[in-house]
Amino acid sequence: MLSFTPLLGAQSNSTASQSLLELDGGVKVLVDVGWDEGFNVEDLRRLERQIPTLSIILLTHATTAHIAAFAHCCKHFPLFTGIPIYATTPVISLGRTLLQDLYASTPLASTIIPTASLSESSYSYSSSDQNRPHLLLQPPTAEEIATYFSLIHPLKYSQPHQPLPSPFSPPLNGLTITAYNAGHTLGGTIWHIQHGMESIVYAVDWNLIRENVLSGAAWLGGAGAGGGEVIEQLRKPTALVCSSRGAEKQTLPGGRKTRDDLLLDMIRNAIGRGGTVLIPTDTSARVLELAYLLEHTWREESASVGGSSTLKNAKLYLASKTVGATMRYARSMLEWMDESVTRELEAEGNSNATQQHKRTDSRRMTSGVTYNSEGKDDTSGKNTGPFDFKYLKLLERRREVERALSNQTGQVILASDTSLEWGFSKEVLRKIAGNPANLIILTERPSGSLDVANGGRKSALGRMLWEWYEERSDGVAMEAGSDGGNLEQVHTGGRYIEISDTHQEPLEGKELLIYQQYLATQRQLQNTIQSNNGTSLETSADVVDETSSTSSSSDDSDSEQQGKALNISATLAHSNRNKSGLSTEELGVNILLRCKGVYDYDVRGKKGRERMFPFVAKRKRADDFGELIRPEEYLRAEERDDVDGQDMRVSAAAHENKLGQKRKWDNAGLQEDSLQRRMSSGVNKRRQAGNGPNRREQDYTTNGGAHLNGHDETLNGGESDVSEDDSDDSSDIGPSKVTYATDTIQVSLRIAYVDFSGLHDKRSLSMMIPLIQPRKLVLVGGAKDETLSLADECRKQLLAKTGGWTEGLAVDVFTPLVGQTIDASVDTNAWTVRLSDLLVKRLHWQNVRGLAVVTLTGLLASTATEDITQGETNKNKKQKLIDNETQARDIDESPIASEKTPEIPPTLDVLPASMAAATRSIAQSLHVGDLRLADLRKLLHSSGHTAEFRGEGTLLIDGVVAVRKTATGKIEVEGGGLMSGEPRSRRIEGTFHAVKKKVYEGLAVVAGG
Repeated sequence: MLSFTPLLGAQSNSTASQSLLELDGGVKVLVDVGWDEGFNVEDLRRLERQIPTLSIILLTHATTAHIAAFAHCCKHFPLFTGIPIYATTPVISLGRTLLQDLYASTPLASTIIPTASLSESSYSYSSSDQNRPHLLLQPPTAEEIATYFSLIHPLKYSQPHQPLPSPFSPPLNGLTITAYNAGHTLGGTIWHIQHGMESIVYAVDWNLIRENVLSGAAWLGGAGAGGGEVIEQLRKPTALVCSSRGAEKQTLPGGRKTRDDLLLDMIRNAIGRGGTVLIPTDTSARVLELAYLLEHTWREESASVGGSSTLKNAKLYLASKTVGATMRYARSMLEWMDESVTRELEAEGNSNATQQHKRTDSRRMTSGVTYNSEGKDDTSGKNTGPFDFKYLKLLERRREVERALSNQTGQVILASDTSLEWGFSKEVLRKIAGNPANLIILTERPSGSLDVANGGRKSALGRMLWEWYEERSDGVAMEAGSDGGNLEQVHTGGRYIEISDTHQEPLEGKELLIYQQYLATQRQLQNTIQSNNGTSLETSADVVDETSSTSSSSDDSDSEQQGKALNISATLAHSNRNKSGLSTEELGVNILLRCKGVYDYDVRGKKGRERMFPFVAKRKRADDFGELIRPEEYLRAEERDDVDGQDMRVSAAAHENKLGQKRKWDNAGLQEDSLQRRMSSGVNKRRQAGNGPNRREQDYTTNGGAHLNGHDETLNGGESDVSEDDSDDSSDIGPSKVTYATDTIQVSLRIAYVDFSGLHDKRSLSMMIPLIQPRKLVLVGGAKDETLSLADECRKQLLAKTGGWTEGLAVDVFTPLVGQTIDASVDTNAWTVRLSDLLVKRLHWQNVRGLAVVTLTGLLASTATEDITQGETNKNKKQKLIDNETQARDIDESPIASEKTPEIPPTLDVLPASMAAATRSIAQSLHVGDLRLADLRKLLHSSGHTAEFRGEGTLLIDGVVAVRKTATGKIEVEGGGLMSGEPRSRRIEGTFHAVKKKVYEGLAVVAGG
């Protein structure tokens, strides 16, 4: 069974992605926790209701569309951190820097408390007040964000993994997840989920084309595979979940080279006019591709001898608050990038070694070398690896950006974010908008609209510029490109545009009282949740025992858990009386447990349990076989990491928000202190040690590398500028609200568009979906028009792929709306047949890795009732001969056919001789199993042959026979030189047949005859 529900991003202009998959047994898998630029907390209501029933969470990309709400869920949803989360290492590292930059750049990321929540928790709040304050939730700090991302379990590509269930999840029953390269971002993932008979491929936002830094998606085997078929693991899934974004986008002729040349020609043209170029980009994903391309272009232009280059004197900047940490992580993850990046690093290392050797020899032979003050050769070049920037300057402070914009020479600025609603891109646009010589290059199509103070929606700034680009009402400038083509740059015509700025201010007076009442209500809700789910915060062994007690528990668990979450407010008054309104007399002997500092209790004159010390014994779970064991206590050392992470989450959740515990504003009673102390103990030590003279040098460890120092990474500036910019940080302002200020500016610059989104287009979707051959297709993640048009196209292509089958056998294509649940289960049927005795005797079973496999061909016919009655009569006669004493009982208990007619299954019998010959000519042999070349090498070694690996996926036997395994799992045996001399030909022929025999021995060859 598979039920699919898109929580966000289905038939919508929003790029946010959240999907819920429900499998057999009540297993629920959440894929992505994305958000859009509006940061509307109401968009997370569907997700919040599902959290008490989730089993695992999977993350696909380190972009705002896929993980922007991750830190918010961890901080404000108490049970979220107890759910196992899985992602690749680059998604974890780059996602951390992305969210740290997001929360440091805009207060809206903290999210405005909904009006309905304030009205319920505070009587003094009036929702009809036009001047009502926009109160903010407390944002997570940089240390908290690092702690949340440390809870994610890292995975590698193509390695199947059986995840651990959450404490409140039913058993996963062999659920297996495997990550494959998606190609859109570094570490981006196509998830393959195997559960029983369901094989699900979740592929949202992938790119088949190989780029400068990123290799293509793993559909055809990845980089260098060059296959024409989809790999076996991703082919023919029972359900394919695919994004429809870019379904109407046409492929650019010339591919990647044409795209790169178009961007560089746009930059050269603007720099030649003396203008400034702004390229809005994200913080941690597509920025790597842009930074790599521009840095290497500047290197080539500077190294060129002769001629005049426009880019030689132009400055190149990259502005983001955590860009230092992002590039530091990128340098440590080169193995996740394309092979060309690795080869470049190896070539650079060899070149540096050669140059160092030559310098050493020259020092020995000559004396005309100039040395600097440190005794080093002043003519030696620095190490320039793929992401060791020589010309690209990293800007992490607002003052550094302002200083860079004060230069009058041509410059190129990469700035976050693509929406132009947060990050440095908005500030740069404000400075350069009035000059017609300047240019802004949009690299992807912005999302739709954003929420403004929970009331109404307006177009985002990036979306508004995109609409101007499509309208072209003020004319288009056609500039000449390097290849003779035209460069389209749209004039803005001096239009006026409103830029909304947000400011964070502390709460005072009545506003502070409303906020305190809201916090008190949230604490009561969480305490009630913990009391109602006290047994759920246990280990997975307890959950298995609880959920396996009845067969219908999984069906009732969802409604029960969600019912508790929805009706908690009705029990608040009762909860308060039980927890805090009891007097000393009412507590009785329990005062020894409830009150601190109380150690004596007078039992004289007391009766019953009042005379004994209160003790709560934990009930041990057991079944018919004895006490239930905990599997995590018997794991090997290398397997303890996953369980230790889960135990830490459980213990932290069990100790949070105790009664009488003092809470800080930044904690807001919504997250566990013990978890932060345990997971970030090293971070806190570094913070304490950061009070010395090296404080700036140590800050990058706590802020994700935001203050990385280096002469080639940050714009050199005075230390006073950095300290002044630090004073703008309002992360420790306490309870706060957001205020809006609108500024109107005149826009006269030009607008251009070069597609650097790195997403699939119409050609890729039309080619790959028929090759994948899914039995069910679910389209999400796109606008309504492109989703419906892609669905119609896929229905036609898949129907043609199946050879024009009937409508009943056609592939189902689903286009669900947000919140709509669809049934994408595979249509499987099982029948019960009787095998005749003669057919059973002829079966030839073969073992394949512990499984018995056989195929058979027979004639299916109905079973006569008389045969079954006669068989039962013979059976009763045998029982009478064995035991005469039970004769009467057997007669009484024997079934009577006249009372109830039994269900008679059909019988599969041996084919008649007249049909056997015709069937034998049609039946073909079937090979079952998965042969590994390593196992074949061992078999050949034991048979006296020499076998060694040559290249990737090739095994050479006796130097004459080669065995290859393709990406689709196909085994190819090739023997050369059969036309040579007779002795050598016989030897090769013998080796060829011996290898072929061993290959067949590793597979089960079953025939249909």
